[in-house]
Amino acid sequence: MTETVHLEVADGVGVIRLDRPPMNALDVALQDRLGELAAEVSGRADVRSVVLWGGEKVFAAGADIKEMRVMDHAAMVARARGLQDAFTAVARIPKPVVAAVTGYALGGGCELALCADYRIAADNAKLGQPEILLGVIPGAGGTQRLPRLIGPSKAKDLIFTGRMVKADEALSLGLVDRVVPADEVYAQAHAWAARLAQGPAIALRAAKESVDAGLETDIDTGLTIERGWFAGLFATEDREIGMRSFVEEGPGKAKFR
Repeated sequence: MTETVHLEVADGVGVIRLDRPPMNALDVALQDRLGELAAEVSGRADVRSVVLWGGEKVFAAGADIKEMRVMDHAAMVARARGLQDAFTAVARIPKPVVAAVTGYALGGGCELALCADYRIAADNAKLGQPEILLGVIPGAGGTQRLPRLIGPSKAKDLIFTGRMVKADEALSLGLVDRVVPADEVYAQAHAWAARLAQGPAIALRAAKESVDAGLETDIDTGLTIERGWFAGLFATEDREIGMRSFVEEGPGKAKFR
């Protein structure tokens, strides 16, 4: 079977590359492989940050509708959890993750981008949740992650209408975090990841978990999560390196291991 998702690791950055031309349609095999690679980079010590990348032309134009069309209710009941689990594995990678979005990021493609911590989009990118136009709703986390990111009313507009938004509107909505020329998307996403790959790995994990877990609960519980991580980091070598460097050399010069 042709591999439709690849992982390349260099200098602490893991690049998860979708490779199912022409549109990176997210069939079951790709979904499962994506989940496997998310689990792999989560456990690899040599991966300290991650780039999600679909190639120069398209991020992912959505699910494989031809494959999905022949699935009846029983088949989708059996499959829906696997779909969500694959995307949740990406969202729970305990390291900084950036999506480099080129071309279309629609349906499952948009939902995959939502699993990243940060999204850099090409100026020609188009994003959206068009599932309603097929008589269904987003099934890989879109009804949950999108409103948490941009707010419920804006999310409902996109989900109810199924309309696509261009990069400039996506930026104004908060759906993406930066818009750059198409030929710079990957380089800028990789630079973001490479910078964080040099940071304190455990503190970055703590920061990500504190934010993500805190958003799912009340503020008192969130503060408890933060407090536990904050105090726990005082047992790490990175904390010792960072504070010693600050006192001896000034801010921003620490070299973490």
